[in-house]
Amino acid sequence: MDMKFRYFIEVSYRGTRYAGFQVQDNAVTVQEEVEKALAVFLRKKVELTGSSRTDTGVHASQNYFHMDVEEEISGGAAYNINALLPPDIAVNSIKKVREAAHCRFDALSRKYRYTVYARKNPFLIDRAYYFPYTLDMGLMSQAAVALMEYSDFTSFAKRNSQVKTFNCTISESRWSMQEGSSCYEVRANRFLRGMVRGLTGTMLQVGRKKISMEQFRQIIEGRDSSKVDFSVPGYGLCLEQVEFAAGYFEKEEA
Repeated sequence: MDMKFRYFIEVSYRGTRYAGFQVQDNAVTVQEEVEKALAVFLRKKVELTGSSRTDTGVHASQNYFHMDVEEEISGGAAYNINALLPPDIAVNSIKKVREAAHCRFDALSRKYRYTVYARKNPFLIDRAYYFPYTLDMGLMSQAAVALMEYSDFTSFAKRNSQVKTFNCTISESRWSMQEGSSCYEVRANRFLRGMVRGLTGTMLQVGRKKISMEQFRQIIEGRDSSKVDFSVPGYGLCLEQVEFAAGYFEKEEA
């Protein structure tokens, strides 16, 4: 039986040019670019499994793929693969893991940040959402904290989401001001399709006092996605962290 070695590849990317993370027909994706670079480096085609799917335009400070190869990868591989990748995608590390390790199923949580700014700033184009309205941060913070009281987020999943359950455990949910921008940070064990953008867009309506806190709770409890504002653009969103158990990575980096 041929020996197989499993590796986790940690990547970061600016999602502006890409139609999301996962390979799609007739669209350029992050996975496609990484697979192309690996095919050149390894001199054979490699299929990657992704940890967390991100939509068109969404960025990531940290995301993972895993792959199986027949030969061990030597030190310095990340440097060589980066030389083959476009400038808006970076391999941060390549870690050898146990054969049964799985970058999607073994992840304990994911953390996202959505950034909104009210004053025109050319340096935030494609990295944050320009939303030139007065926001009540106190109300938005109340809404963010209230989310942690719930587990069923059916309302915040885009229609035709093919999942077995709409239950998610949110362990962190807060708004803060950072460098003049309003930032929403949320951590959960899993996220539904469009969920973070739906949460953000709806809470912005709370902040504009278009929706009351009572109505916000009714939206959560109503399990009706037609009441949710999914209109905020993907480019304001960044996947910041994919968390694994302490000691999960015990092998040396390649």
